[in-house]
Amino acid sequence: MEETRTGLYTGEKKKLVVLTGAGISAESGLRTFRDSDGLWEGYDIYEVASPRGWAKDPKLVLDFYNMRRKDIAHAKPNAAHIGLAELESLFNVHIITQNIDDLHERAGSSQVLHLHGEIFKMRSVKNTTKIYDIKGDIRPGDTAPDGGQLRPHIVWFEEPVPMIERAAEIAATADLFVVIGTSLVVYPAAGLLHYAPRGIPKFILDKTIPSTGNVANLTAIEAPASEGIELLKEKLRQYL
Repeated sequence: MEETRTGLYTGEKKKLVVLTGAGISAESGLRTFRDSDGLWEGYDIYEVASPRGWAKDPKLVLDFYNMRRKDIAHAKPNAAHIGLAELESLFNVHIITQNIDDLHERAGSSQVLHLHGEIFKMRSVKNTTKIYDIKGDIRPGDTAPDGGQLRPHIVWFEEPVPMIERAAEIAATADLFVVIGTSLVVYPAAGLLHYAPRGIPKFILDKTIPSTGNVANLTAIEAPASEGIELLKEKLRQYL
């Protein structure tokens, strides 16, 4: 049997890698901090999403993410989340998301890598590898078994992105690459588009197409994600 570029054999599903950002979840009612000039639900992002903010006022940070957790728990996947999950019947879909919500999973996607952490997880300040599920609130004084204060399992500004190497590996072995709902200004996530092999088909879906630089074989679909998903699916079918 003929071996393809990614090491899969002819007849197997092609690897579709999708990078998603806040724009896809905004259509489920979840606001992004970049909607309001650096304010996120009325908060300076560095007050609630940085090690400096945590050191200054951990209770404020915990309260902020407790509110985000409630908001996300009440949100529902939209047509874009559902459409990506449906593509698993046709492709080997890997989603790399910058979002901390679980809407991709709730829509049915089975391979989701969270670059910036997950709102329904928490970890000890003493050990980044000790991660626990959380559905309710985290309060000052809530500690992990190692005695460390529990904090949201979120990658804040000025912190390293532990999953970026794995994400780059996934992007580099894509047969098709799609970007949905991201401004492509937050690095290192924005650089993943350039890790995708140069010759493969690439698509970007957003209500406002961001600057992408010199990217070959790129098709733009300018529409909200929940509206443009069907057009994207139609374009992807030609590669089956």
